[in-house]
Amino acid sequence: MLKRFERNDSGHDYVVGDLHGHYALLERELTRVEFDTGKDRLFSVGDLIDRGPDSLKCLELVHQPWCFAVTGNHEMMARNALFDNHWGQWLSNGGEWSRDHDKVVLRNRLADAMMKMPLAFEIETSNGTVGIVHAEPPKDWADIRKTSRETLLWSRQRIESGLDHIVPGIDAVVVGHTPVPAPKTLGNVRYIDVGSFFSGRVCLEKLEDIAAMMKKDGNP
Repeated sequence: MLKRFERNDSGHDYVVGDLHGHYALLERELTRVEFDTGKDRLFSVGDLIDRGPDSLKCLELVHQPWCFAVTGNHEMMARNALFDNHWGQWLSNGGEWSRDHDKVVLRNRLADAMMKMPLAFEIETSNGTVGIVHAEPPKDWADIRKTSRETLLWSRQRIESGLDHIVPGIDAVVVGHTPVPAPKTLGNVRYIDVGSFFSGRVCLEKLEDIAAMMKKDGNP
């Protein structure tokens, strides 16, 4: 459900928005920041798969020792299709690529990846603690373990309503799920899905910079 990470004192920690199968866009960003796989870490807000050309390549990033991802709603739709035979929702939302793969092999590869993809992260940085979930955090981070999977994977209530209250119990939270023209902050929640599948861009930011920005803006 929740995985915690100690502070990275040897390198930098980055977070990337929804990749949706666009591995080349990630490579471009990692090159831009001179990402060092020996000391830097990459965190993902989920939705590694669907709509782009390299879904499996993106999904299997979680097997790299430097890459960590929370579960997104697209991984959950894939799971519901491959394990429970609920195909309609996934196929109508970018899962058509699965038709090119053996279903048993694909199910095993998804299962192996999702074993490493909890619903939430907490990462210590030099500027405070940053949480990551795919879609929306609870109103109080202390409730993260009892928050519904529906909220964490699917909800857009906060951003659609423009709610800017602070989520207590955490210094900053980073989410994806809802495409925005540019990274957007509401309270201490940072939205970084810039719509890779139609914009040709992904957002890559340092976690320590996000935490510092929240402090600068006066968030507790």
